[in-house]
Amino acid sequence: MKLHFLGTGAGVPSKPRNVTSIMLKLLDENNEMWMFDCGEATQQQILRTTLKPRKVSKIFISHLHGDHIFGLPGFLSSRNFQGGEDELTVYGPKGIKRYIETCLSVTGTRLAYPLSIIELDQEGIAVENKQFKVTYKTLQHVIPCYGFRIEEADQPGQLLVDKALAAGVPKGPMLGQLKNGQSVELADGRILDGKDFIGPDKEGKIVTILGDTRYCSQAIDLARDAHALVHEATFEAGEEEMARRYGHSTAAQAAQVAQAAGAKQVFLTHISARYVGKKAKQLQKDAQLIFPNSQLVHDFDEYIIE
Repeated sequence: MKLHFLGTGAGVPSKPRNVTSIMLKLLDENNEMWMFDCGEATQQQILRTTLKPRKVSKIFISHLHGDHIFGLPGFLSSRNFQGGEDELTVYGPKGIKRYIETCLSVTGTRLAYPLSIIELDQEGIAVENKQFKVTYKTLQHVIPCYGFRIEEADQPGQLLVDKALAAGVPKGPMLGQLKNGQSVELADGRILDGKDFIGPDKEGKIVTILGDTRYCSQAIDLARDAHALVHEATFEAGEEEMARRYGHSTAAQAAQVAQAAGAKQVFLTHISARYVGKKAKQLQKDAQLIFPNSQLVHDFDEYIIE
């Protein structure tokens, strides 16, 4: 899994930062991409990358503030002309269905692909299959707003090829049978159990992507033991009262969530336009004083989840 940040600003676009949109790339896992929020000009941001809109199969909308959804109607429409034929599902708060349908209706837009819109409850499971489980909770913002926890299933261990070859297994179909956990019989009559040639299961990754929020227990629950936590950091340390008033967090509070949850890394995004240059770097310093593995992100930054 990879995180690709398309927009990392808060409220309004600025020269260094567009408004919120994040892509979770699952191309190695199932040849899909999932988008989290779609602020104004997200399409323009995508044009500066190698991302393919037709690969986006799910869009998760944290809340209905404009800086998180004003790019959505345009993206849905343009996907028509970018090879998007497979079904797309949008998840979001109550009202997202009316917003999308109204925009498409008023503009006379007809989509050439199936579109499903699912309005979420207070908390629950949005997606669950053999590969992934996506749970969500309501955070503490000034309007209903969600955070999402993406859990990847553990992956089967790799075939220990060197061990198999050392045991006398010839290159070819037998290696494939061992990889599938089957038993094979060698030319000398020995029978080898495939389970003895498979390495330990690979731990699935956990990624938590939060919408706008004050410091709250729900954020900590969603981020528990996460390999990567994406948390807003609208304000600098010392501005906790302002953050609380507007339903946001400081960089220090984002770090506190990561620390309390036992997350491995926190990515700081949704940065107010007031923080540029040295002021922006201070946000990262604020967070690192509490949680050393804190990273301030910028538009077009990309990170492999490890």
